[in-house]
Order: sequence, then C-alpha cells, then structure tokens
Amino acid sequence: MIEGPKWCGKTTTAEQIAKSVLYMDDPQFKEQNINMAALNPKRLLSGDTPRLIDEWQIAPKLWDAIRFEVDHRDELGQFVLTGSAVPPNTHEITHSGTGRFSWLMMRPMSLYESGESTGEVSLSRMFESSAEVDGESKLDLERAAFLICRGGWPRSVDMRDKIALNQAIDYYDAVVHSDINRADGVEKDPERVKRLMRSLARNQGQQIANTAIAADIAANNDAIINQETVASYISALKKIFVVEDMPAWNPNLRSKAAIRTSDTRYFVDASIAAAALGIGPNDLINDLNTMGFLFETMCVRDLRVYVEALGGSVYHFRNKAGLECDAVLHLRNGSYGLVEIKLGGERLIKEGAETLNTLTESIDTSKMKAPAFRMILTATERYAYRREDGICIVPIGCLKD
Repeated sequence: MIEGPKWCGKTTTAEQIAKSVLYMDDPQFKEQNINMAALNPKRLLSGDTPRLIDEWQIAPKLWDAIRFEVDHRDELGQFVLTGSAVPPNTHEITHSGTGRFSWLMMRPMSLYESGESTGEVSLSRMFESSAEVDGESKLDLERAAFLICRGGWPRSVDMRDKIALNQAIDYYDAVVHSDINRADGVEKDPERVKRLMRSLARNQGQQIANTAIAADIAANNDAIINQETVASYISALKKIFVVEDMPAWNPNLRSKAAIRTSDTRYFVDASIAAAALGIGPNDLINDLNTMGFLFETMCVRDLRVYVEALGGSVYHFRNKAGLECDAVLHLRNGSYGLVEIKLGGERLIKEGAETLNTLTESIDTSKMKAPAFRMILTATERYAYRREDGICIVPIGCLKD
C-alpha cells in the first residue's frame, strides 16, 4: 500500500514493478469496475503478479477481497495498491489488513533523487563509522532558494524554471479549493484554508499550538477562527499528506530539565509553504530569515526520505530550558545522529556547533548510546568536512541515504 501526497509519483513508481495493472478510474471502464468490485471482485484481482490496483479506494470493498485473496494464495508480493491521497470510506472495510499489507510512505523527491545532490556523503556510512566525510556541493544560495520554491514534485524536475515553479502553486490551489474538502467530506471556506496554510507556513519548524495559530490568523487577517476549526482543518490536511508534523525525541538526560513533547509543524514539501506565502526565489533571497525556515522544511523532507530508507525515523528535541535540536535521526537499532540545519556562514555554523556540543554533553551515555554522528546541514557551504570537534559540516547538495 503506497501512501503519500498527490502528484508525488505513486502510480508511476508502482507501474515500474507491476506485471499487470487495473486502473479503477479508467473512464471507459470505471462503472463496470465498481460494479464488478461489488459482484465478483476476484475477477478484478486476476492477472500477473505483482498486480497494481490503482485508485483502489473508488471501491473500498476491494480491500477485504485482496486481504482474502492474499490469505488463500499464501505468497508474498501479490498486489500493489495506489490511489489518491484522499482516504477511502473505511465503513466498507471490515479488516485492518494487519499481517497482509505493508504500508509505504512516499514523499516528493529528495534532492538526491531529483539530481541536485551529488550524494557524496552517505548517511548510512555516517551511522556505520566515523570515517572522514568528503564532498563538494554544486548549489549556491540562489539555486537553493529556487529548489525550495520548486519542490520535489516529479513533473517539475525537468521543466524550465519558470514553468516548474507553477507546479507548486497549482498544487496549493488544488488543496485550497478541492482536496481539503474531499479529505473528510466537509465543505470548507477557501479563504480560511488560505489563512490557515499561511499561518502554518510562517511557523514552519515551530511547536505552535492550535490556539496560537487561531490567534495568528486573527491578528494578520482580521478573521475570527476558533481552535476547533483550526484542528479540523489541520486534521484534513494531514489526511491528504499536506502536513506532516515531527514528533519529539525523548533521550535520557543528565539534567532534570523537562522535555517539551509537542509536535513540530511542517509541510510535506517546502514549496507548499512558499506557495501559501505567495513568495518566490527572489523573495527568499531578500528575506533570509524566512528562507532559513523554509530551507529547514526542505531538509526535513530529504532527511525523512533518507532515514526511512534505512529503517529509521526523524524527530526533534527541545526542552523547557530552551535547548533544542532541529532533527534527530533515529534507527531501530538505537543508533542516532544529531542534526542542526543552518543556511550557512560562520556565525550560524558556530551557533549550530554550540547547540550540538551542549546537547551531547547533557545526554546520559550510561543509559543510552552516544550519538553516532553530529551534523550541521547547510545550504551555502561548498565542501563537506569534519571539524576538529568531530562535528560534520554537510551541504544538502552532497547528501544521500
């Protein structure tokens, strides 16, 4: 079961491994497919395997039919399911699929997948050893600003720059006017959706409560919106994989400072934030503070892609004393790496290094492992290298899984 945001390439990817395909929404056969799913679903499931069932949620009863078929075939790799980001009507599904289905989260392309990262620095190698890191990035500040606004949408990668930027804007418009309503079947005010997404864009990488978002919307737009409405809108955005918050990391610390456990707000791709704010690459160059927040969102997207390929997850850390770390890359074997995300420059890198050193010193290594590595992920540094204190400086244009 491949899940993820609209336009990220779920069907195209699945087609590359499928031996046969059923397109449930083929206009020529859609009604017949729906009827057959109710009367004789086994017929729809016949074909060479792996068999791709695209837009399966059009006929949710297929879920139970596939689960039954998997049980009786007793073989792996029988079906690949893809579909719209809009969730299916689960009332027609009687079985969770546990033990029969695996879920794969697919996101917009990382910079390594889209060809903008050289991939000379490998996260898997950094987890395995403390060998020297080495690489050279081809990105500069202007190109990084463009990539933030273009996003990782597969269709935009090979387009001319001006046209490529429109893809994220079109995506944002589709969310505002259509997709968010389809998430839960509730009609929403497009202007309120715009204001909410603009507030989320302004607060990327922040632990901001729904009450604060409601206040931010009112302060900036003279529009009253309560926290329950904010919660319902954000829930709908999560269902269609537009918003993907980051959970908190809870290490064993020597200090008694309480850890803040609220999730950190992120869009699944930084280009959505740029579109919500109505800004482009030149605007980011002229407002490096905003660019820093959106660069962090782009880096989090890439880190999630790379770390989940290694069987891990990405978290953030912040305690009530103000110590925080942008990303903690945690593998299932307990190994973890600490990451600070900075645009670049001596001052910001120094700040990031101080944070990493302070956090490292506060971790109780008698109760948990020491970090496998500490890294500052940057936009503008040209070379990847390891400092004398062991902290790795890595341009995002050098990184891969």
